Amino acid sequence: MDSVKTVLKKFNPVTDKYVSREFQAYGLKLAEDLNDYEHRSLYMKLAKTVHRSILDQALTYCIDSNIDKKGALFMWKLAQLRKEKKKKQSDAESKK
Repeated sequence: MDSVKTVLKKFNPVTDKYVSREFQAYGLKLAEDLNDYEHRSLYMKLAKTVHRSILDQALTYCIDSNIDKKGALFMWKLAQLRKEKKKKQSDAESKK
């Protein structure tokens, strides 16, 4: 994760139209890593709303695979990880 200072140093207003916040830079990085640039706005929204550790786990899972559609695999793994997290939270609350 880059600091805001480093993102703003790299920011070029002529070529970097979408990057003014750190989560936007991370969303673009996800789109590039998954080779799914046409869905970059979706990845930016996920970077803003979903915890970074979950996104990193899903990304690591997809990068290690040899599949062509890494974006679809990323979304599937992300859904799985979010369900697991929700289940763990509900189990912890039921034990109280």
